[in-house]
Amino acid sequence: MGVGGNFWELLKPYGRAEGFDFLRNKRVAVDLSYWIVQQETAVLKAHIRNPHIRLTFFRTINLYSKFGAFPVFVADGTASPLKSQARIARFFRASGIELSSLPAAEEGISIERNKAFQKCEQECVELLELLGVPVLKAKGEAEALCAQLNQEGQVDACITADSDAFLFGAKCVIKNIQPNSKEPFECYRMSDIESGLGLRRNHLIAISLLVGNDHNLIGVPGIGLETALRFVKSFSEDEILYRLQEIGGGDVQVLQRDVNLDCNFIPISDESPQKTKVRHCSFCGHPGSKKTHLKFACQYCSSNADEGCIQKPSGFKCNCSSCDLDNKEKEQKRNENWQIKVCRMIASEQNFPNNEITEMYLNKHQQSADGDYHLTWSSPKTDMLVDYLAYYQHWEPSYTRQRTLPMLSTIFLRDVASNSKDQLLCGQYEFDSIQRVKRRFGHQLYVINWKKTTREMSNEICIPSENPDTEQELRIADDESKDLLDEPEVLQIHIKDGCSFLSTEEDMELVQSAFPEKVSQFLRDKELKETKSSRKRSVKPENLESPRGVQLSINNFYRSSKVQATPGENESGSSKISVDTSGESDKEPIRNYSKSARRKLLFG
Repeated sequence: MGVGGNFWELLKPYGRAEGFDFLRNKRVAVDLSYWIVQQETAVLKAHIRNPHIRLTFFRTINLYSKFGAFPVFVADGTASPLKSQARIARFFRASGIELSSLPAAEEGISIERNKAFQKCEQECVELLELLGVPVLKAKGEAEALCAQLNQEGQVDACITADSDAFLFGAKCVIKNIQPNSKEPFECYRMSDIESGLGLRRNHLIAISLLVGNDHNLIGVPGIGLETALRFVKSFSEDEILYRLQEIGGGDVQVLQRDVNLDCNFIPISDESPQKTKVRHCSFCGHPGSKKTHLKFACQYCSSNADEGCIQKPSGFKCNCSSCDLDNKEKEQKRNENWQIKVCRMIASEQNFPNNEITEMYLNKHQQSADGDYHLTWSSPKTDMLVDYLAYYQHWEPSYTRQRTLPMLSTIFLRDVASNSKDQLLCGQYEFDSIQRVKRRFGHQLYVINWKKTTREMSNEICIPSENPDTEQELRIADDESKDLLDEPEVLQIHIKDGCSFLSTEEDMELVQSAFPEKVSQFLRDKELKETKSSRKRSVKPENLESPRGVQLSINNFYRSSKVQATPGENESGSSKISVDTSGESDKEPIRNYSKSARRKLLFG
């Protein structure tokens, strides 16, 4: 959830759509609880075996192979007592139970998530460890540690839908991923929010205190997002939280004095004489009397002086200095009354603001292990991963190895690019050639052919056997939810000259770094083929006549095959028909002949 009051809608105009290469070779922190909760909506009511495991598996594979990222997963820790109380309140609200019967939060006591969620989270953590991905355990909320990693420069972005990640200090948040699009990432940067809305981190914290957040669902009753936005923008970042503290103390008079100073109100002296109202003409609406303006035009009207003033239109408002000053004073009074009204609503709220929530957003949230973290990525433990997915998902080993290969090929190319001595993918496939360039949603990739060099069957990657149970399981896997990160495409497996080949799609820059000679050879061959094809197209045939089966243009057709009838009588008294190939057939249009004659002339 994060900040209440449809906070994401406020930030939506300042979001960016980023392309496929946005996360390439970058570190990204993933809120694991966000994925687990999201799978409940993604799978709807479909009967799928352990959807949280399947979703985490395929999304992690895609982050590696499709987007080239280095993911870091963060799991939730023990929630604070306020967060536990908010969870109970949210449950009461969804169940239709009155919040008045909600028990009070006891200090220092927190409530863990339900057992089902903890079980799903633990199974996902075990899967990620088998995939070789670092997993961190937060002391409190996962998005807090994600934001801290982003703020410290340990990661380049966070993947979470909790908007309070900005309150914890995040600089770049990816809210949504749609892989089957040209720009799959919905990204929000704190710099864009600051320049667009004029809000900084403390302003966002103040808004969350007013409209509600994950630790206090209600906020201040009667204050919505627009009211909170307008109110906090009247203070600077350094003073907004301090001013809320003063308002919460109930000193409205002190607040009124501060508001007058902050909002640049027009000073009005109590000792000055009462201002006299300037008379305005009822005919033209400008300062002066109607009797005078009927004879002579005033200085505000554009007509000639002898013609008098122009009658004012409906809804006319005078812009003279006196009226302008009066309007400013009225606007000042309305603004002052509005701010005093908001301040009184804030002052009437008990225990506002909650300093515990403010400190929670401003303080650092290290993971609970030893207060330190080391981000390292390792190769997947393939054999243990096969056993794990066979137990939980009932997948055959060949299917698991096949689906894991895109991630393994990406890791292999990274290792080769960093001068690794290992030249075999999975210990049995070598880089053979670049088949072609493929374009997917505007992004170019190399299709790589991997040649099998050994005949070991234990680690063989192949198409699953035609077993009825296996086919049923594969159909279930294919029919499962098509959500944010769908399962990767099926690998192309073919046999040529008695050798087995695999085809995978790889990033062009990564292949260039790992095998520059292969890329150079592919580009030379491609250029040679293009040169030969361009030469064939440039050769013109000597015979200008169209080959059989090829339709001529309408001009060439009439110029080459139209016949011309020359009127005249021969010795037998019959008409003489001659063929005109000189191009002068337009002297006597063909439409002048009968229908039968035109048919004979055109079609022989």
